[in-house]
Amino acid sequence: MNVNFIAMGKLKESWYREACAEYMKRMGAFVTPKVIEPNPVDLPQNPNQAQIDKALAQEAERIREHIRPASFTVAMCIEGKTISSEQLAEKLSDIGNRGFSTVNFLVGSSHGLDEGLKRSADLRISMSPMTFPHSLARVMLMEQVYRAFSILNNSKYHK
Repeated sequence: MNVNFIAMGKLKESWYREACAEYMKRMGAFVTPKVIEPNPVDLPQNPNQAQIDKALAQEAERIREHIRPASFTVAMCIEGKTISSEQLAEKLSDIGNRGFSTVNFLVGSSHGLDEGLKRSADLRISMSPMTFPHSLARVMLMEQVYRAFSILNNSKYHK
């Protein structure tokens, strides 16, 4: 299975990049992971809602360029469903059993994801009702996807 993390922008802090690289390496034992980092739209210091909505729509187009037909798309958003690590493993297994060879996890910019993009996703997941820094959320997502595949492969990682 191919697992794409389509996340707006590059990670600035080295420790986040190192953590993501470690989980990408670990995932490689189970799947073919890939990180795609479209550039976010530049916004003024204190953007109004119209400017944010326009930027999100432009970012959605940049993300859609990387979503291939017949792939399964997961939008990471606060209003998504919270699920356990075991439930994520079950969903990934089900996605593979349904014939999807590629899963895309979408991570928006600091303002989130475009509403239309979220509506078009096959699944919406929330990490938590809490708010996390964008970079940390990406690391947490990669860890959970690695954990899910570890569960599916009876690895000792998940306890």
